[in-house]
Amino acid sequence: MVTPRRFLLVDDNPHDQLLAIEAFGDLCPDCELQVFGQGAAALAHLRTAAALPDVILLDVNMPGMNGFEVLQALKADPRLVPIPVVMLSTSGDRDDVRTAYTLCASSYLVKAASFQGFLKQVETFLRYWGEARIVPA
Repeated sequence: MVTPRRFLLVDDNPHDQLLAIEAFGDLCPDCELQVFGQGAAALAHLRTAAALPDVILLDVNMPGMNGFEVLQALKADPRLVPIPVVMLSTSGDRDDVRTAYTLCASSYLVKAASFQGFLKQVETFLRYWGEARIVPA
């Protein structure tokens, strides 16, 4: 088992991006967190990146390509399909959750409203993926 250290966040909300950067900095200072504000930019990066992230955190509601469209593109690419994708959204709508799992998301988290709640989510997320993630050879 390999502890994940490289994460990629795709979220168009600058406030949520800063919260994630701060949370990862507090809880996992040796982790690498790349942040993209648009799905198309994240996909372009991933398709040419030498090192892929261990886990992708993906917002659902974004302009341009929404999270579901990004997820479909990730799962259609043989090089990117093994990367676990955790949907991280303000939407807890049942249809959104169902769609995410239908498109092969690994998990679905509804963003906590407070920073302390978000810190707890990130802490739980890091612990879970540290225990559950096996990096393919």
